[in-house]
Amino acid sequence: MQQPPPSPDSIFQIGLGFWASKTLLSAIELEVFTELAKHPLSLAELRGRLGVHPRAARDFFDALVALGFLARTDGVYSNSPATDLYLDKKKPSYVGGILEMCNHRLYSFWGHLTEALRTGRPQNEARDGAMPMFEALYADPARLREFLRAMTGISHGANIAIAHKFPWANYKTYVDVGTAQGDLAVQIAKANPHLTGIGFDLAEVAPIFEDYAAENGLSGRVTFKAGDFFRDPLPYADVVTMGHILHDWGLAAKRMLIEKAYKALPEGGALVVYEAIIDDDRSKNAFGLLMSLNMLIETPEGFDYTGADCSQWMREAGFRETRVEHLVGPDSMVVGIK
Repeated sequence: MQQPPPSPDSIFQIGLGFWASKTLLSAIELEVFTELAKHPLSLAELRGRLGVHPRAARDFFDALVALGFLARTDGVYSNSPATDLYLDKKKPSYVGGILEMCNHRLYSFWGHLTEALRTGRPQNEARDGAMPMFEALYADPARLREFLRAMTGISHGANIAIAHKFPWANYKTYVDVGTAQGDLAVQIAKANPHLTGIGFDLAEVAPIFEDYAAENGLSGRVTFKAGDFFRDPLPYADVVTMGHILHDWGLAAKRMLIEKAYKALPEGGALVVYEAIIDDDRSKNAFGLLMSLNMLIETPEGFDYTGADCSQWMREAGFRETRVEHLVGPDSMVVGIK
């Protein structure tokens, strides 16, 4: 019996996926979910509160229903459980910072992916000869805050997992390298009252980190140290953490940062590297592989890597044992013991 031909459904779903993506990103920009978190609203009420044109409103909100982001009962719209928890800007569980940055920056940059694939060059702010991404971000306080909030958004689940899964009872101090807003440092301290921690990043990050630590009641236990991890030694601590740092750089810089971490640790100390670690077969963690393409878009040499890759670099730096442990979603951590 002849088999039916394969369906093209998945091809169209992915090929036209930017429709759904931009619908969600625009909903976040318009604060649809933040507004509905207050209470459910009718079509007319929601349209009026958000300033959406009458021609667009019904299709826009009903598309969000069909995509699973909103519910509609008797003509009244409300958030789904997930959007109410994660996309209400008033809640501490808000993770939309990364999606805000995607909307403002990455969405347009990814339109040049084909050029990046052909040239190997970044397609972001540096595409037309302007200053590199990090210089541009750090030079603008508003954009820097948005970027650091984005890093919290994409890392928050993994940060909580690290705070609970890693054997912190064996250690007393830690330093989070490239700490950004400081969410990992904060989550570790909140879950482990015996620890004191340092957030290490460029000086421009200090007020943003300190505000976030204060918001979480941790100003006394989590402190900021200014420095450049390319030029300066890393602060000494029992544990060094690096989240979404190594993938920004080429192989030589990756190895150099791991070696610096090794020097900053005592015997028995640990290095914890985490991000969307690609599976060793390079065939399952699509998010990790797409993140590596995002590094192509964003950086001159950055790329994501497998757990086996990172373990090898750690052993070459002198770490006596390594392990890879899944955290949450696409994220895993690679742990090296000195």
